[in-house]
Amino acid sequence: MRRVPTSKVTKPKGRTSLDVGRRVLDIEARAIQALVQRLDSGFSEAVDLLYRCKGKVVVSGMGKSGLIGQKIAATMASTGTPSFFLHPAEGLHGDLGMLARRDVLIAISNSGETQEILQLLPFMERMGIPVVAIVGRKGSTLAKNSAVALDVSVAEEACPMGLAPTASTTASLAMGDALAVALLEKRGFKEQDFAQFHPGGTLGRRLLVKVRDLMHKGQEVPQVEETVVASIAILEMSAKKLGMTTVVDRAGALLGVITDGDLRRFVQQGGDFSKITAGSLASRRPKLIGPDELAAKAVEMMERYSITTLIVADNVKRIVGVVHLHDLLKHGIV
Repeated sequence: MRRVPTSKVTKPKGRTSLDVGRRVLDIEARAIQALVQRLDSGFSEAVDLLYRCKGKVVVSGMGKSGLIGQKIAATMASTGTPSFFLHPAEGLHGDLGMLARRDVLIAISNSGETQEILQLLPFMERMGIPVVAIVGRKGSTLAKNSAVALDVSVAEEACPMGLAPTASTTASLAMGDALAVALLEKRGFKEQDFAQFHPGGTLGRRLLVKVRDLMHKGQEVPQVEETVVASIAILEMSAKKLGMTTVVDRAGALLGVITDGDLRRFVQQGGDFSKITAGSLASRRPKLIGPDELAAKAVEMMERYSITTLIVADNVKRIVGVVHLHDLLKHGIV
């Protein structure tokens, strides 16, 4: 029996995950760009109010706004503005005791009508604590009862149903970052200050650790007098395992350095280590660094000169130690 051909059913093509991702990023990028256009003198007022705060900057928000608030508080705390997050519901059940009269409250609410946030306002009024509102509705109750209201309204959420806070939370986070960075610059906050709050991080190590903290010193420093034969210098290098040795005069003053590279070049030229002194083999202009220089500077010098060790010397060029690239790597400076 002849088979009757059937028509092929085709399904309409939907958006790919890549299309969805691009759409979300585009919506959120436009939301932040809109903030740039709307930013006005109110932002400067908010920065001045936070800058003049003699106590703590307290950040509060419910739900997703609360999560954004936690990040804003953490950013401010790490950039020179004493800050912490207060959960508004917990605040209403005893944690308001964390606040003092000299504090400032940053209240985050997209609707501006979040009940837990609004219930904090009478307490703020009694305590004389000014409120900076980050809101999505300028005409909201929160906005009307704040010292300054920053408008973070968005044209649409990235969520296709308009339900999950997406673009609105991104806008609130960006506004919080803008406040934190403006305060950072107003305070003259520097890299060294940042490192003080991040001693365990890479930046902290780069900005706090000094050469003296990592250098080899005392008997660990390879050293030979200039008059010994080069073979003695090789033994010293092998014993100290730093790939080099310092060369000094009889008084212990630094004359130069012999490295693995110097040995290789001498061998390539057909040299005899038993017939040359350490002083003759040494490079006479070794790279020096002070013990109180940052370890990060040692890394920069090693990269610039393509070397793996630096002699650590004091102001009169007396040897106080040697720092090796491996030491810097081990301590996370590189």
